Amino acid sequence: MLFKTIENQVEILETSSISSERQDVLQPLISLIQSKVESNETIRLNFICTHNSRRSHLSQVWAQTMAHYFNIKNVFCYSGGTETTALFPVAAKTLESTGFEIETIANGDNPIYAIKYSQNEHPVLGFSKKFDSNFNPNSDFTAILTCSSADKECPYIANAEARIPVTYDDPKAFDGTPQQVEKYNERSLQIATELKYVFSKIKL
Repeated sequence: MLFKTIENQVEILETSSISSERQDVLQPLISLIQSKVESNETIRLNFICTHNSRRSHLSQVWAQTMAHYFNIKNVFCYSGGTETTALFPVAAKTLESTGFEIETIANGDNPIYAIKYSQNEHPVLGFSKKFDSNFNPNSDFTAILTCSSADKECPYIANAEARIPVTYDDPKAFDGTPQQVEKYNERSLQIATELKYVFSKIKL
């Protein structure tokens, strides 16, 4: 069971707001997950962005959360970048404001966060890493490109079963502005809404 605040948020997300064009973008991911469910295979999703600092983390956390919400088993979500930086603190705060419980388990230039969406499930470990880091799977995974620059820079991802672009505008554009909190929350909820749509389409 999700934490109640997160569950309440998920329930009010309006998937009907997703345009038909955007549904077309999401369909390859739906089809891939559905085929894995039907063949009883493990589903490994690696969300990739340039810096692994914002959009890829939001996508990883929400995908794991939605898989749990819709009771889709054997889903393991990861994230990575084309380079290593750090999980941007505002991205973590955005998740925290939605009801995720976040604990810093290692400090430094690239802190490690334990991000919990449910009391009894393993937390998502949030920290910046390259997409081919040893922490991530090196075979039997799907690469999901969450930014256009990573999509262009990674035309081929070794050992990925599939490569699916699902790109989002970068909330970094609003860093240091009065709209920062609003825009990070807006992007997080867009990602959450689209991933709710994706997992809601899976037939068990």
